[in-house]
Amino acid sequence: MGVMDLLKKTPINVSRRGFLAGAGSLVLATSLPSRPVRGQEAEAGPDVPAFLELRPDGTAHLMSPWIEGGQGVYTAMAQIVGEELDLAPENFSVEIAPPGGPFGVMGGFRITGGSASTRSSYTLMRRLGASARAMLIEAAAQELGVEASELTTEPGQVVHSASGRKIGYGALAEAAMDMPVPADVALRDPADFRYIRSGTPRIDVRDKSTGKAQYSIDVEVEGMLLAAVRHAPRLGMAPSAVTNQSDIEAMRGVHSVHMLDGAVAVVADKFWQARKAIDAAEIEWTEGDAKWPMPADFSSRGFRDTLAGFTGDVVSVESEGDAAGTLDAAETVIEATYDAPYVVHGQLEPPSATARMKEDGSLDLWLPNQAPEQFVGRAAEAAGIDPSQVKLHSQMLGGFFGRHFLYETANPFPQAIALAQATGRPVKLIWTREEDFLRDAPRPLGLARFRAAVGPEGPTALSIEAVGEGPTGRWYGAPAGKDPSATEGLSGKPYAIANKAIGQVYTDNPAVIGYWRAVGHSMHDFMYESFLDELAEAAGLDPFEMRLSLLSGSERHHTLLQTVGTLSGGWKAGTYEAEDGSTRARGVAMASPFGSEAATIAEVSIDGGEVKVHNIWTAIDPGQIVNPAVIEAQVQSATALGVSQTLAEELIYENGEPTARNFDLYSILRPDQMPEVHVEIVESGSEMGGVGEPGLPAVGPAIVNAVAALTGQRIRSLPLSKHSFG
Repeated sequence: MGVMDLLKKTPINVSRRGFLAGAGSLVLATSLPSRPVRGQEAEAGPDVPAFLELRPDGTAHLMSPWIEGGQGVYTAMAQIVGEELDLAPENFSVEIAPPGGPFGVMGGFRITGGSASTRSSYTLMRRLGASARAMLIEAAAQELGVEASELTTEPGQVVHSASGRKIGYGALAEAAMDMPVPADVALRDPADFRYIRSGTPRIDVRDKSTGKAQYSIDVEVEGMLLAAVRHAPRLGMAPSAVTNQSDIEAMRGVHSVHMLDGAVAVVADKFWQARKAIDAAEIEWTEGDAKWPMPADFSSRGFRDTLAGFTGDVVSVESEGDAAGTLDAAETVIEATYDAPYVVHGQLEPPSATARMKEDGSLDLWLPNQAPEQFVGRAAEAAGIDPSQVKLHSQMLGGFFGRHFLYETANPFPQAIALAQATGRPVKLIWTREEDFLRDAPRPLGLARFRAAVGPEGPTALSIEAVGEGPTGRWYGAPAGKDPSATEGLSGKPYAIANKAIGQVYTDNPAVIGYWRAVGHSMHDFMYESFLDELAEAAGLDPFEMRLSLLSGSERHHTLLQTVGTLSGGWKAGTYEAEDGSTRARGVAMASPFGSEAATIAEVSIDGGEVKVHNIWTAIDPGQIVNPAVIEAQVQSATALGVSQTLAEELIYENGEPTARNFDLYSILRPDQMPEVHVEIVESGSEMGGVGEPGLPAVGPAIVNAVAALTGQRIRSLPLSKHSFG
């Protein structure tokens, strides 16, 4: 079950709104009372945190259900609410909403992930702004002694066109508190949009650029101590002794040494004192208890071979026609096995958490996260208290892409809570880069087996078996065949292949796996789209033209593929000489991730035995758009990560341990490897899709297909850096 499936389980009732008031402001919340109520002024402000506060100075303060982590959701929320409120986004201040209350817009909870934030709250936020605007108009009608129907708005003010009188929103905020909540509100015609669909500048850029933005690593709490930790080299081991503990405790600034579950921590006055002390600690490790202990003989290479040979039951995910019969009768059958490695998140900001146990037994917790309500529950368990006693201060993310979901063994906050309880002081714990690499929840190593029948017009049958486990199965209990993260990018493809049989062969992944940008699409589209090129070659067809033919029944996809061809200056088959004298080739691929559609063309050459990517052209169709500038930035960002994982990234396990503990042994994209990126947005008018992840999945297969066209080498295992092109 994916994020959007969770959304659909409990529809959001946006027709019933409760409004609260405080300090002369109009404050809008979603407490969902049984009937509309009038706001009542309260000296201390509202008891229930509010989505939107319209202040006497005419500015608005918006509490975002979604966590900002660089994807621009603050700006999108301000644009959407501002559109219906008729208030420019630059007049909004936005912060992360606390857990619970009216902010659980996914049916009592929320997850910032799956490219779901904007599309899942688009209508809700529009109605929020429209309701506030309607109340302001009613307040102005009473003030001016006219009918509300005679009034309209301009940005930040209500206008009576007949008399030319205008009243600013700030002057109306207090009076609007007493207006009845509208039972229904009309939303703007998209043809009249002022802010939605505009390239509004990011409202969080100034603070981030001037150092004012606060991240978890910046948290300061009075009287706090700082902590550093060293984890067991292999998950499942435990510390049995720190043989030089007295020496460590005597070091400058050190407060105490603590044995934790699978780790040892040092608490000190300053972080670098704690770091120096933990680095000097002489720790003896023994076998301990863990839910997912890593076998001492585990290796990623061996696990890949295990997946390749695994022959469990195939649980059907998608079936059409008679794939098995067509394959049995076919003259030409193509078979291939594709795989993609473990990859880490490698976020810029190492994980951290600050915990403070209060005298009344309650807990204050500051940490980055993508699912506040879930973290509250787990924090309560760790502290041994009721969830109502946990106050979570969600922080802006210094890294994203699934790193801040709730993964057992991969989050520092249970350790911070334990240290705060042990010391009786607030404690901020920071994992170093080395500890993050050691305990990250990487994208799973994935493998899929392909068989296809090919005729003169292209594929006539296709059979795919995805072997392994997905993170949604691991963390949310989705069974085999019902876990999109294990098969997305293999199933749900738009190509008209008459006979298809796509399934999952489940087997446990020994590693603590997690979500990564574009999740299953990040590797499965590489596999599918690369194999599709193999089928084009076997049929003697041009891969671009064959795709067009297979998409003839889908105008949306057909148009998108034609668009990226035009964007690239026209599709070029085979090899050709570029202006700089290099020999180049192009590859094409498509992807359908998170409600959006993407088509990509890559241009590559070989330079010194390495693949060099010169250009990436991507056409993206998210159905409907809010901010084209944010969409383009997201595609640029996704392209960088897509090229990085294709060319270089691979987390290798040996003896149950990751061999890389920092970027010296884990390669990522170098600046000189970054291609030119060209983006065109196609707004088809379909249901709104996501934009944070859809630009990534087609990048890898487009590059790999270009390499095959250039060199004749068909690469079925990433990254490309482990292959020779000399």
